[in-house]
Amino acid sequence: MLDERGLYERLCLEGFQSGLSWLTILRKRDAFRRAFAGFDPDSVARFGERDVERLLLDAGIVRHRGKIEAAIANARATVALREDTPLPELLWACAPERAGRPADASAAALAKDLRRRGFRFVGPTTVYSALQACGVVNDHLPDCFVRQDVEAERRTALTT
Repeated sequence: MLDERGLYERLCLEGFQSGLSWLTILRKRDAFRRAFAGFDPDSVARFGERDVERLLLDAGIVRHRGKIEAAIANARATVALREDTPLPELLWACAPERAGRPADASAAALAKDLRRRGFRFVGPTTVYSALQACGVVNDHLPDCFVRQDVEAERRTALTT
């Protein structure tokens, strides 16, 4: 199961990917990690306007002010969640077995909840994609060669 940092990274990358090719994001992943302090929420939460300006000049990442500012806001919101329901707990509560509803309905409800808690660039499609990327939702086709492995990992995470 991904920890808070890994989940925060997935949410950020899904937000940066919005409107772009996944290949673009994957090619820039190392640069994103360098630019965003390894996606450590505590570090990114301390970013200010000078950091935004620095990131807007970084050709290694997607230079979109709204998405950069969202990544910083999401770090702050991730840190704030620790006092109530930590990010891993919040996302794994959306697993269909736990939520008692289809994954797309859980993603829509989670997107609304995340926005209420200060997250940005987290619409239902972005959240659903993050749930897939984190293994909360397994949408691999029944005959896909990785479906069983993903499902085994997912089941393990659900029991911990």
